[in-house]
Amino acid sequence: MKPDPTISKRFGELEQGISKVKQHIWRDDFGQHRVENSSFQEWATNVASLLQRVLREDSIHFKNFESHYSKFEGFDYEFDRLIGIFRAAKSDYEGGYLFKLNSLISAEVVDGILEQAQELLDAKYIGPACVVVGVALETTVKKLCENNSIPHAKLDKMNADLAKAGVYNVGVQKQVTAWAHWRNDAAHGNWNSFTEQDVTDMIKGVQRFIANFL
Repeated sequence: MKPDPTISKRFGELEQGISKVKQHIWRDDFGQHRVENSSFQEWATNVASLLQRVLREDSIHFKNFESHYSKFEGFDYEFDRLIGIFRAAKSDYEGGYLFKLNSLISAEVVDGILEQAQELLDAKYIGPACVVVGVALETTVKKLCENNSIPHAKLDKMNADLAKAGVYNVGVQKQVTAWAHWRNDAAHGNWNSFTEQDVTDMIKGVQRFIANFL
């Protein structure tokens, strides 16, 4: 996923804000360099808010920033530590590495679902296997929507929106539509509309879909 321009712009603004805070560094009676509180608090609060919203509270960047921020006593070296964490988050975001890691984790989850589907199919539970593959498919489509700032909706709508956004082409969209149709039939007990081979092909196809786009 490409970085969102608005978020990148905000990272850039906060990068510029560092120099504004540094302009107000002063020396106390013990010769220690201190950061002026009001300008620092404005910058740090804005950074924490951005990291929380964009990277979420469970991200290593947000946790590290919060940990050092909560212990901040006003020294300039403490400010430098926070700058380092902020710049690491900015670099990872703009390089797309955070989303790649997130996608890898999601792919592992979906792989587990597909394994369950294959086990059901091996036991000749063809209908239930098709339903489970459908879960993997919808989970993947939802994740692709999240990665491309597309709102969640019904599967057909998300599929169309992803194709419209150029995430994949019309041919892939039609294939996802076909898989979704089998999934819906299976969920409603209409198991005569697909065969064991269809579900086998669907499992392999969804695996390729994940590998190519997630």
